[in-house]
Amino acid sequence: MVKGAKKRLGKMGEELAARYLRERGYTIRERNWICPEGEMDIIAEEGNELVFVEVRTRRGRDFGTPEESITRRKRAKLIKVAEVYLQEHEWHGDWRIDFVAVEFTRSGKLLRVELIENAIVG
Repeated sequence: MVKGAKKRLGKMGEELAARYLRERGYTIRERNWICPEGEMDIIAEEGNELVFVEVRTRRGRDFGTPEESITRRKRAKLIKVAEVYLQEHEWHGDWRIDFVAVEFTRSGKLLRVELIENAIVG
């Protein structure tokens, strides 16, 4: 997949994930929040809990499922990014890291948008 096409696919996946979360009552606080440790796709609130969301989008399964793309290294990086955000924003309440899998067929038909709560635990 060409780099520009991959970026567009990722952006489309993030848009679908944000809509999916809003439909389930989440309030989106930030999109593509960046710090020296890395980036968080979506930061939201659900009730009184802060939710960090990693979105993974795949077209076809040539490179595995969205879930399979989260390596141990990526998990550690997401935890570090969340910790930086918590410290910078002085958040002392509950928080978690969720994962949204967005999957399309090779021809571009949406197969699923699936939320996995507490997907990454520190």
